[in-house]
Amino acid sequence: MIPSIPKTAVTAFVLALVIAALLTPNLRRFAEARGLLDQPKDSRRVHRRAVPRIGGLAVVAAFYGPLLGLLLYETDLGRYFYSRAISGVSLLAGGVAIAALGLYDDLRGANAWQKFAVQFGVAGALYSCGYRIDQVSLPGGALELGVFALPLTLIWIVGVINAMNLIDGLDGLAGGVALCAVLTNLVVSMVQGQPIMTLCMAALAGALIGFLFYNFNPASIFLGDTGSLFLGYVLAVTSIRTHQKSSAVVSLLVPIVALALPLADTALAMGRRALSGRPMFSGDREHIHHRLLRLGLSQRQVALALYGASVLLGAVALTLSFVSEPAVAWILVAVSLAAFLALRQLGFFRTGAQMFQLRRRNLALRSAVDKIAGVLRGATSVGDVLDSAKAFASLVSADRVRVFLESADMALHESVRSPAVLAPSVLPVNGHVNEVARPFLANFSLPHALGKVELEWDDGRAELDRDHEIAAETMCGHIALALRRVAPVSEPLRESRSNWSTIDPVVSALPLAQSRDSDA
Repeated sequence: MIPSIPKTAVTAFVLALVIAALLTPNLRRFAEARGLLDQPKDSRRVHRRAVPRIGGLAVVAAFYGPLLGLLLYETDLGRYFYSRAISGVSLLAGGVAIAALGLYDDLRGANAWQKFAVQFGVAGALYSCGYRIDQVSLPGGALELGVFALPLTLIWIVGVINAMNLIDGLDGLAGGVALCAVLTNLVVSMVQGQPIMTLCMAALAGALIGFLFYNFNPASIFLGDTGSLFLGYVLAVTSIRTHQKSSAVVSLLVPIVALALPLADTALAMGRRALSGRPMFSGDREHIHHRLLRLGLSQRQVALALYGASVLLGAVALTLSFVSEPAVAWILVAVSLAAFLALRQLGFFRTGAQMFQLRRRNLALRSAVDKIAGVLRGATSVGDVLDSAKAFASLVSADRVRVFLESADMALHESVRSPAVLAPSVLPVNGHVNEVARPFLANFSLPHALGKVELEWDDGRAELDRDHEIAAETMCGHIALALRRVAPVSEPLRESRSNWSTIDPVVSALPLAQSRDSDA
């Protein structure tokens, strides 16, 4: 190891912490002034007020600031970095690309395929620059991967990036979990004498602590995709390099255990969505932190509990680096059993007939939405589009639908089953007048700022079925595309109205369109 690295790492840590602590409140004010806020627009979000969402920029800047300053300065560490320029520059350049992707998603929105295209492209470039998983540990030795090294490396990098993104659903959660993994990598890189990785981990640790001052519950600013994707990227790539020089027995096990919480949460989400028939890239309220919240814990308590779990996993990961092969096997069995029991206690691994009924229901719902989308693709007028909106409202058992079109400065709203109700119903009961609760109302934005769709139910529900919500978000995308095609912004949208008194034949025969107690 370069003699100055401990002092340099401390310097990087302090500088990153100060940069993050000073920059974050300024970013918050900037985002508030320009409306760059995360709105609680769907049921899976835990926060109930708009919060600035570009805080990840502070973490990125705090990470790069001290690194660039220390590496460009004429020191032994700088010369060491330039002697391995391809490795170091590719790590830093890839981080810029992933942060830019996250910022674009925060500001404009990126779909899953756009994200994957950039992520796999960056991962492939890093593989060509030497960041490779060439072998995996097995009892008694290691297995050389050969041609499988490339796909496994790509899956690891992209998987960790998205795992950190998925776990970012609670104030301070992603930052705290990432910090535990960063500290684990920091210890390993120092023990193995890897100065560049040590410097990166020290800088990222400082950046996270400086940001968590403002992100811990109650958060005044969020990481956003800029921060969560960037954290996943740095952890994935530095884990490959940090553990390449480890013993064959634990070369890949240490980062897997250190990142076990976000990786397990991601794997469970993928399995859950596949079994339930939900779209793979749709969010839900079934993550580990959501289930802990349903037990009655506060956001702060859930975050602290998961921090504790991450600290324990980090300690186990470090232990694996220094024990014999038989002990590794016993430790992994014990950790796996404890994790299984804890997750089962939270309600995971329990499927049964209800899950299969939900799967049939969701597949039928998605099929019906596809049929309505097909009708929309053939729409020739705004009236046709509104007919499809009414058909979708019937599909999800809504009583009323309203389509607000911003460019026409008007609202098109009619009933699906009954006259519109805009105020609470008042009914006499035993000579007294009792007020019936207002209908349940849900709003969905039309892409491209075209307006919004409102759906209303009179069945007494207190919350929106998440599968209906996903379907409505999908349908709004199809409606927006159809509106842009049949009614350009330059033309008024006051076209013919639909016959709202009947049910569209596309969905009239579907049991989902007639069921009011189908919420999952």
